[in-house]
Amino acid sequence: MKIARTIIGIIAGVSIGFSVNMSIVNLGPKFFPLQEGINIATEEGLKAGMPYMKPEHFIAPFLAHAIGTLVATFLAALIAVHRRRNITRVISKFFLAAGAYMVRIFPSPMWFNLLDLIVAYIPMGMLGYTLATNMIPEENV
Repeated sequence: MKIARTIIGIIAGVSIGFSVNMSIVNLGPKFFPLQEGINIATEEGLKAGMPYMKPEHFIAPFLAHAIGTLVATFLAALIAVHRRRNITRVISKFFLAAGAYMVRIFPSPMWFNLLDLIVAYIPMGMLGYTLATNMIPEENV
């Protein structure tokens, strides 16, 4: 039962975390409209439009990465009953690897890359774990 619940926690956490991430990314242009002609729906459009983006256009991606990681680790640690800290570390590193890949393929500003990679993944993963274990302490699972 412990193993099944742990696997469900990991799958649910990562799936919902990625869904939250994508939802925030998709909502970003509604709050911070892009210049006419910039299409971020495709990889080519995003690369072409990146030089025309202002700092406010990076708020939604940062929040998406941070909140997506937070939700993923929180849910995984809340549902799982076995090795919760290790699970949240692995999920945080998984999201960090995805973020590092995005930094590598998209020409975003260095300030955003540093902020994103340093703040949005590992610290948010630790926060997710802490919030979950404060709700349901380790000894109660």
